[in-house]
Amino acid sequence: MKIKAWINRIFTTILAAILLLLAFTVIVSKVSGRNHDVFGYELKIVLSGSMEPTFMTGSIIAIKPGGNMTRFQPGDVITFKKKEKILVTHRIVEVRKNGGNVLYSTKGDHNITADRDFVPSEHVIGQYTGFTIPYAGYLFSYASTKLGSALLLIIPGFLLIGNCMFSLWREFTELEKSSKQSVKIEEI
Repeated sequence: MKIKAWINRIFTTILAAILLLLAFTVIVSKVSGRNHDVFGYELKIVLSGSMEPTFMTGSIIAIKPGGNMTRFQPGDVITFKKKEKILVTHRIVEVRKNGGNVLYSTKGDHNITADRDFVPSEHVIGQYTGFTIPYAGYLFSYASTKLGSALLLIIPGFLLIGNCMFSLWREFTELEKSSKQSVKIEEI
């Protein structure tokens, strides 16, 4: 019985943690309108397969923003602004220095040729850290929708409530059994 009780406690704790994490993530991203930021790292969702097999479409990757954006070398993977609202994460294949300006030639690992335009260092957002969660980006993208955020908050909540109700039912059953046993003992 004690093992079942511990498993139940662990399950309840995990469900509560998931519910709180999802609620926090959805609320922060909705309120701030910013990217997900965890311990100084930005989490980005991979939308294309240009960097496969390094990371797959739908994965979440962590980038380290900030710092001196002229420090990168060929082989480094950077995230940069391609247009106002378009971010790209590709590998640097060439670095050109012209006075104080640094330009990067980039290429997706899955692409045959390098990107057409050089990336100025001031367009670089951060460097890929090597941390990837495969396919988790699909979940975060879905959580960004109204239906997704509602379901991702409601389902763990119902699971937590269901687990609590099951625990209460089991405790009442145990109390009933013990009270019936005490009545039988008194009758003897």
